[in-house]
Amino acid sequence: MKKSKSRKQPNKDSVFPAVCLIPSLIGVLIFFIIPFCVIIYYSMVDNAISKEFVFLDNYINVLKNNAFKKAALNTFSFAMISVPLAVVLSMFLAMLLDSKIPFVSQFRTSFLCPMMVPVASVVLIWQVIFHYNGALNEFLANFDVDKIDWLKSELGQVVVVLLFLWKNLGYNMILFLAALNNIPKDILEVATLEGAGSVYKFFKIKLRYLSPTILFVTVLSLINSFKVFREVYLLTGDYPYDSLYMLQHFMNNTFRNIDYQKLSSAAILMAIVMIIIIGALFIAENKFGEDVEG
Repeated sequence: MKKSKSRKQPNKDSVFPAVCLIPSLIGVLIFFIIPFCVIIYYSMVDNAISKEFVFLDNYINVLKNNAFKKAALNTFSFAMISVPLAVVLSMFLAMLLDSKIPFVSQFRTSFLCPMMVPVASVVLIWQVIFHYNGALNEFLANFDVDKIDWLKSELGQVVVVLLFLWKNLGYNMILFLAALNNIPKDILEVATLEGAGSVYKFFKIKLRYLSPTILFVTVLSLINSFKVFREVYLLTGDYPYDSLYMLQHFMNNTFRNIDYQKLSSAAILMAIVMIIIIGALFIAENKFGEDVEG
């Protein structure tokens, strides 16, 4: 009897966690998997009414669309500028605060303050600074510099990059601070006793232990770079200057025109690109940090 009870007990222990996961699995199925399958279906039909199967025609039409190509190029260039800056600057700030400089808590609080400011307030601040008649142009006028329409010129993306960095550096910095505190101190002490300099310790020791955090911050910043639409939309509206026309503008305008097949095809293409980029980042991190994890 005791043996039979002991055999049944592991089965109960394995069933209970599975039962607890059922509500979460149902939620993922309803709100993620099924809608994604519906998007794939809509991307392969001519429209939502006749629903005639056209296979890859919608994808070909989207790839030939000038608005989509412009939006994809602008989004790609914005991500390639803002994401590396967000990772490198937040890591630098974390190492600066980790070096026991004065007023560490005040600096940390100041960098976290943008996270508490609502988006509408942030946009208002940026409009006051970068408007054609804004504070920055008034300041530059003291040096006989002509006024610049920042949000309606090629410099518009620079303004959005600064906004992106201002909002995201604080959170990324906290993640890097936590990772720096988890680096084994004895390894750093041995390296110091062996005569290793700060540069050697950073590239040979710290950077390897920071690789999982670098991956996480990079993926998080990449996702946030695709979510900058809110700020750009509030600053410039539906149809901004060419350099600020992002993929989210294309998606939003296509949705308003009820062009489901074009919207679905663009969403699938965007998802494929994101999967490839994030997969490449995971492979690079596994290759770089395998000796540390081992």
